[in-house]
Amino acid sequence: MRYTFFVQPQVNKRDDTLFGYECLLRKNNNGIWQLPQSFTEISINDQINILQKIADLFREKSLDNLMLSFNLNREQANDPSVLDKIIMLKKDIQPFSLTVELTEAIPLAKIKTFSEILHQYNVELAIDDVGTGSNVFENIHLALPYVDKIKCAMQNLRMSGQAKLIPEYLKFWSDIAQNYHLGMILEGIEDNTDLKLAEQFGIDLLQGYFYGKPALVH
Repeated sequence: MRYTFFVQPQVNKRDDTLFGYECLLRKNNNGIWQLPQSFTEISINDQINILQKIADLFREKSLDNLMLSFNLNREQANDPSVLDKIIMLKKDIQPFSLTVELTEAIPLAKIKTFSEILHQYNVELAIDDVGTGSNVFENIHLALPYVDKIKCAMQNLRMSGQAKLIPEYLKFWSDIAQNYHLGMILEGIEDNTDLKLAEQFGIDLLQGYFYGKPALVH
């Protein structure tokens, strides 16, 4: 097995319940699991097949009332077969919920198409890493009425030496989530200080090393 998904838990701090897992692609390089250089080096079809196996493993553990999420970049979103494959995945992993996280800004017309079709099958759309990369507000604000969630990644600011901007960043995006009636997941929760920061801005949906590192499902 050269590729698989590691999973990282997502927790609702309001009642400390596990509500889902983000599925993060990994590549086996001489026995060491690493991030692939490109997420398109394995086809969407192969990724879907692996996700189905992940869901089967969770079913064996009687963990079947969860949200599974996976990432989709701009190139993958342009695959003409991708919507059919996502719908097939949603049907195959019942009763799991499914979220597609868009890691890059994609054209508004495509966002509208994704929203219209995927919402018919109760598949949610999230914009990942808002405020960084191509998912800055100027690029995504017109798409916000068509998605369900945004994800804020504190680790991105830390890695770029901008940790001091995190409170301002969270204030801005928590206001955006409230104004657009969106769910908001905060990534990069590492310690109790981060928990207090999330509480300060009323953010309940959390993900990070505090709750668990990405890991294989056995």
